[in-house]
Amino acid sequence: MHLNGILQESPKTLPILQATFGLERESLRVSQKTGRVSQKPHPKTLGSRSFHPYIQTDYSEPQIELITPIGQSTKEALRFLGAITDVAGRSLDDDDYLWPLSMPPQIEEDEIEIAKLDSQFECDYRQHLADVYGKKLQSMSGIHFNMELGKDLVASLFETSHYDSLVDFKNDLHLKLAQNFLRYKFFLTYLFGASPIAEQGFLDSDLKGPVRSLRNSQFGYVNHDDIKVSYQSLEKYISDIEGYVSSGQLIAEKEFYSSVRLRGSKRNRDYLEKGVSYLEFRCFDLNPFDNRGITQETLDIVHLFALSLLWLDKVEDVDQAIQLGKDINEQVALAHPLDKLPKEAPIQDLLQAFRDLAQHFQLNSYYQDLISKIEAAIEDPSLTIGGQLAQHIQNQSLQDFGRKHGLAYKEYAWTAHYALKGYESMELSTQMLLFDVIQKGVNFQILDESDQFLKLWHGDHVEYVKNGNMTSKDNYVIPLAMANKVVTKKILSQAGFPVPAGSEFDDKDSALAYYPIIQKKPIVVKPKSTNFGLGISIFQEAANLEDYEKALDIAFKEDSSLLVEEFVAGTEYRFFVLDGKCEAVLLRVAANVVGDGKHTIAELVALKNQNPLRGRDHRSPLEIINLGDIELLMLDQQGFTPETILADGQKADLRGNSNISTGGDSIDVTDKMDPSYKELAAQMATAMGAWACGVDLIIPDASQPSLKEQANCTCIELNFNPSMYMHTYCHEGPGQAITPKILAKLFPELDD
Repeated sequence: MHLNGILQESPKTLPILQATFGLERESLRVSQKTGRVSQKPHPKTLGSRSFHPYIQTDYSEPQIELITPIGQSTKEALRFLGAITDVAGRSLDDDDYLWPLSMPPQIEEDEIEIAKLDSQFECDYRQHLADVYGKKLQSMSGIHFNMELGKDLVASLFETSHYDSLVDFKNDLHLKLAQNFLRYKFFLTYLFGASPIAEQGFLDSDLKGPVRSLRNSQFGYVNHDDIKVSYQSLEKYISDIEGYVSSGQLIAEKEFYSSVRLRGSKRNRDYLEKGVSYLEFRCFDLNPFDNRGITQETLDIVHLFALSLLWLDKVEDVDQAIQLGKDINEQVALAHPLDKLPKEAPIQDLLQAFRDLAQHFQLNSYYQDLISKIEAAIEDPSLTIGGQLAQHIQNQSLQDFGRKHGLAYKEYAWTAHYALKGYESMELSTQMLLFDVIQKGVNFQILDESDQFLKLWHGDHVEYVKNGNMTSKDNYVIPLAMANKVVTKKILSQAGFPVPAGSEFDDKDSALAYYPIIQKKPIVVKPKSTNFGLGISIFQEAANLEDYEKALDIAFKEDSSLLVEEFVAGTEYRFFVLDGKCEAVLLRVAANVVGDGKHTIAELVALKNQNPLRGRDHRSPLEIINLGDIELLMLDQQGFTPETILADGQKADLRGNSNISTGGDSIDVTDKMDPSYKELAAQMATAMGAWACGVDLIIPDASQPSLKEQANCTCIELNFNPSMYMHTYCHEGPGQAITPKILAKLFPELDD
């Protein structure tokens, strides 16, 4: 049985693009001071590498390996790689950065310290590699591309095949992929080769000039000439490798340095019964022009390439064809980066497979454009990565280029450092927690991105988290109670804590009828159930009936019920309480602008919004200031309009409430706040039964402590979903890291 023509005979509706993907990226840590490989140990900030699923140590102590979980698309896999790269870059010692090239900077054997791993076998294995191949070879870095054909795709192909066994079918399918991969590997070397030179002293004898890819040539990841494994059949492949291990020529099966590996089981022989699950393509140099080391376009070309290998027929004399492919790849790898492919390279066969595949399965314009770009690069080598990189070689060295780009990527990692690269669309507190999750080595899955719902696990321990701090530690009814301000007030009042007096209304007429009672009092009008300060109007002086009615309308837009409460004079502080302890205190200054005698209030707002820390929808530490109904009402109470030009130093308040989510400024006062108020806030949270919550206190004079007989404050709200980011990335003050404490409480075993 054979697989020739299996795609050609498949219906156009076949889910041809269905597959899952994983990426593994290696990078050396390099010292900014010395320009040499870092001599510091693997960063302690990255948790324990004995179990870390995403960030490991590869061959040597300074060689980091970044591993993505299985992604349902190339986009998802690359997004995760970007996030891991971001976390790794921000977790290094201040002096270290990730080297962006596959070939290391100038390096000596004694600078390369074998990774200090817990597994004695892994240490012995690395020492064996040092003895057989030398440490320098292992200092080369690259990217591995893992691909599993979609289950529906494989099942559909199996149904149309003449195979009786699905295991046999999958094995032959993957073996054909591997065979053709080795025949046409030169294509990937040509397009993506990016290791043109070795720094002085790396090779025993220097090359005459730059080449396309040292790493994919005889100077790279290759076994000695006495290792010859046949791909004629799976049984022959397995027995050949087992024979070399038995003879001691290989210390383990994984020492067979093929640029494509059959994957899915720890032992090769298990494939005969369990089947090959996926393939690992190991020939990709780091792309130094991208901080992640590889681009979306490259991943999609490789995916298309793999499918085209299935489209192509299998040759009869497999090993001879693979040897020919190996010889061509060697020519391409050691050619000048601006040389075209050699005439003997069967590139037209491959390009035709690309075109036929795209036409048969009616792939969309994106893939058609990829094929056009491939064809253009075949004609013009300067469009390849190697062709572009060759322009930056100076005096047969890329040392300055690597340093420049490595430091630029380090700086990029710290740009908008409050966010997690690739996940900026998520709520900021969730991004911060995800950063800690990746850094400490906790597995995670985003169950619902728009709802900020995560699954976290370590071993058999599973936790579900929403919005960064809503967890199973809180009883289901507690957030519901805190969302209802009437319920919250009653629970706190019954526990003896001070809360503002007021009344609840379900309709506007009843609320208007209440006006005579409060017409001479400062008041607060707010929805019964709300968050982020939405719909709240504050009158520090008595409101006229017209303004009172406007405030009612604003509140009723957010909820069907509202509260009218007495206004409590003083300063509002947010206390963050976690598991019975106050971890942070924040002074929030309401949205405002200060005049300069030149600009209108509207213009001052626009200028203040240019602060890079300001954004929208809780994706930035500070929020964009709006000029909506509430702000216009606040301005009107001060006798201003958006067109008013304030005098130099004159302040205009835009909000009565001080929420960061409505444009306020955050000031960390954790260390300055009297401990008595921290204890009181913790007691309030405990009385409510809340594990994680925000406690909002109005304190007239924070210099006076809170006493049992005289609280000296009023609680205006408990927040079941307090934004953690505003405690960490503050407008003023040192800031307090909350998300690491959340994670430590959820997974205390991480510190064992």
